[in-house]
Amino acid sequence: MKKFSRRHFLKRSTLLGAGAFMLPRFSIAQAGVSANSRVNIAIIGSGGIGSVAVKGVVGQNLVAVCDVDEANLTINADKNPQVATAEKFRDFRVMLDKMGKEIDAVAISTPDHTHFAATMDAMQRGKHVFTQKPLTHNIWQARTLRKAREKYKVVTNMGNQGHTYDGIRQIREWYEAGVMGTVSAVDSWFPGPKWAPPGNTAPAVWRKPSTFPPTPEPVPAGLEWPLWLGPAADPGFNSVYVPKSWRAFPQFGTGMLGDWFCHICDGPVWTLDLYEPTVIEAEKIDGPNPGMCPDGSIIRWDFPARGDMPACALRWYDGGNQPPMPEKWSWGALPKNGSFFRGSKNTVFLDERSNHPRLINKDEMKAFAEAGLPPEKYPRLPQSGPESGPISEWIRAIKGEGPEPGSNFDYASRLTEIACLGALAQFHGGRIEWDSANMKVTNRPELNAFVKEPMPKEWAYGEDLWKS
Repeated sequence: MKKFSRRHFLKRSTLLGAGAFMLPRFSIAQAGVSANSRVNIAIIGSGGIGSVAVKGVVGQNLVAVCDVDEANLTINADKNPQVATAEKFRDFRVMLDKMGKEIDAVAISTPDHTHFAATMDAMQRGKHVFTQKPLTHNIWQARTLRKAREKYKVVTNMGNQGHTYDGIRQIREWYEAGVMGTVSAVDSWFPGPKWAPPGNTAPAVWRKPSTFPPTPEPVPAGLEWPLWLGPAADPGFNSVYVPKSWRAFPQFGTGMLGDWFCHICDGPVWTLDLYEPTVIEAEKIDGPNPGMCPDGSIIRWDFPARGDMPACALRWYDGGNQPPMPEKWSWGALPKNGSFFRGSKNTVFLDERSNHPRLINKDEMKAFAEAGLPPEKYPRLPQSGPESGPISEWIRAIKGEGPEPGSNFDYASRLTEIACLGALAQFHGGRIEWDSANMKVTNRPELNAFVKEPMPKEWAYGEDLWKS
């Protein structure tokens, strides 16, 4: 693996801004499509978080909607009237076979375990892709999508809104201006998972099964269960999996880290170049649940020195675990979620979407602001209205009207890899010694089965990208 040095990253970031701030060298505009034309977009996964994509592509041509659940094919028509007229499919492979020539770009909002197959299938057909966070279900998939971005030259973006916000640019500007000094520790936290009480079957909550493994139940009418499973082994349908709690099961999701790491830790990872840890350790596991994510945890990643930056420990707290309160904190109760950058000069707080940075002492923050914040170095994106957010950012890049998205797969794959390593420790506990260059766990070789999970032949993608 090529070393991703801080010098290389800063040189690239200076040219490209927050991820990439120059006109892309690949877009439909350069392929003969007018920059003012609408993009023909297909949606894969239109229920749940898929509603964000359905709404986000308003103003473009929504030509196809694909979902394994029949009820989701029209569920968000109120957010985009084109849902009613778009072609409907249950299998994205059939959709791409039938309508490939009519589709410019694909937005993917399926469960984690099918992100990779849908994204790769679209990319290898030359389609621009937007994929919800976390980008992939395992580390090998993340690195393969990085390779795919380079090979297929399509516009890519991952759905972590905070990477489009001013705050993530601002905190990097503060760091590079020396406001924090050196940072050798970052604490990030989130209160979930919040399990529903027994008997609560609301679709928007995380639920535990009454028995483990979950008892197989009849598949509901309208749900194509084999397509929902995709490359995953069939444990038998149970209503606890769909539509929400699949996140808690390692064969489908990546737990609370998969749900929130890409938001909360986006700022720390991007600002401090936290890409290649040597150790990942579960310092605490609360209420281990057989075959599910724990009720709470403290996970630590150890990153070696990077250029002029010292070694850094990133800790993740969830399930009610919280970091130590900084002595100078004067903003009231500890926020429910966010990050502390513990610097040698100042500690800075960043919120759940890697936004709204502030010094931890209110009076010092006031004086800092009055004296004049560090100058803006990284160009800003629209912060409100229909032009804001990662989907609009992606569409502008496709048209050649804006820069390559900041959370393109070169960056998003690295961010997701750190989340997947944390999930590995969260699901399996203990200490993991990681050889990033060779993509291997060195002290517990049995865990390498989860670095690259087996894929059935009909769901196998990306192997060819590793042959050269």
